[in-house]
Parts: sequence; structure tokens; C-alpha cells
Amino acid sequence: MNNVVITGSARGLGFEMAKVFRKNGYSVALSDVNEKNLASAEEQLKKEPGSGKVTAKLCDVTSLDQLEALWQHAASQLGEIDIWINNAGVNQPMVPLWELKQKEIDLLIDIDLRGAMYGCKTAISHMKEQGHGCVYCIEGFGADDATQLGLTAYGSSKKGVQYMVRGLAKELTKTNTPVQVGRLNPGIMITDFITHPLGKEGTMELSDSVKKVYNILGDYPDVVADFLVKGMIANVSKKKQDDYVAWLTKVKAMKRFMTAPFNKRDFFKN
Repeated sequence: MNNVVITGSARGLGFEMAKVFRKNGYSVALSDVNEKNLASAEEQLKKEPGSGKVTAKLCDVTSLDQLEALWQHAASQLGEIDIWINNAGVNQPMVPLWELKQKEIDLLIDIDLRGAMYGCKTAISHMKEQGHGCVYCIEGFGADDATQLGLTAYGSSKKGVQYMVRGLAKELTKTNTPVQVGRLNPGIMITDFITHPLGKEGTMELSDSVKKVYNILGDYPDVVADFLVKGMIANVSKKKQDDYVAWLTKVKAMKRFMTAPFNKRDFFKN
């Protein structure tokens, strides 16, 4: 039985990936900072198809101690961890960088970049001891050098995640460490992530131009999760370093724009 740990997995992409992993025979350790959401996710995941175990642990990814506690909990409940996914992340309010408050910038960088770095440090340290494992991080807007009004802070963090994973791949190779790292590119997903900046309960109104792009390029997380999980599972045996699993490729995006007049979608229709 293979085992996976997913941070930020009480809902959205993280939870959908957990469901797909279970369908593929994996045991899953969920984690999140929201106790109520996490308990609900654990209960629901146990009802989903699959023979693997399900466990859950509260975890703030900005704390190394809590990430260490998450690893210890998952390992004690499931055994050796084959895949660790740094999925926890938040979006930013769509305003220029200079309009963001210091606490907003700090929170975004702490979760999206520092959290991924801490997660990699934690997982790789233990996977090195057990002799195997794959660690994945989520790429996002900005990793491909694209720029847009209102996404500078977020894009900077995701570009940092890309560099970190590529650097780790070189370090792991040069030190002959039997652990692989990789990147997941889910594209644009239609979840609360795009309308709830910084994980807040309040909503962020999207402009009509942004909604238009999201309607063309967006997908629901269950569709994306199925593709990403299959890619990760394939790499458990391939052991490719700096593995890159991309749902929304440039070619796919171009086709979406070309066919948009004939394939109208409206994810924001009331």
C-alpha cells in the first residue's frame, strides 16, 4: 500500500487529489489549518471509493514544528510516505503590489513560498532516511514569467517555488539522495481560491475581463486532480527528477482560445 500526504487538503484541489489517490489504492493523510473543514473532509473521504486508510492532522505550513508533527502523525498511522504534496496556498487581492498591506504580503509569502520550502525540508529529510519518496509543489501564475495587474505578489511566490524545486533537483542529484522533487501545474481552477483572497471568508469581485479568461481556460478541480495524480503515480516508479505534470499547457491554452467561440462556458452564472 502506497501512502501520500497532502497539505491544504480539506477542500479544493487538495481534497480532489486525495479522492483520486484513494481510488488508486493509496492511503491518505489530509491536513489543513481549519479544524472544522478538516474533520468534515476526513469524514467524507472515508466514504469515497478506496481501500486505503484515511487520517488527518491540523497543520499550519508556516511552522516547521507543525510540519514535523504532520510527518510523524502520517508515518505512525500509514507507514513510509511515498508522495508528499505541498498544496497549501492562498491567493492575493487583485490590486497592485503597493496597495497590499504588509500583513497581506507576509501571509501570502509565508504560506505560498515559505510553506512550500518548509514542507520540502521536512519531507526530504525523512524520505532520505527511509530511502525513497517524491515531493511535489504547486506552480501557478507567474512561474512562466507572465504578468498581470493584481497578481505580482502571488506570481513572485510561484516563480520562487519553481526555482526552489529546480534547485532542489540539482542538489538531490549531486548528493545522490534517493528522493525526487517535482512541480504540478493545475492551470486555472474554478474554486473559492480565485474569489477568496488570502483564505479569508470575504469575497473578491472579479472583473468581466478576468471572468472571460477564466471561462475559457478554467476547469473544475476534480478534472485537474485526476490528471495530476496519474502523473505523480507514474513517477513513483520512473523516479524522474524535477518531474513536471502540467494540465494547462501552452498548446492546450491556445486551442481553448481558438475554440472559445464554439464552446462557450460560464462558471460564474448564478
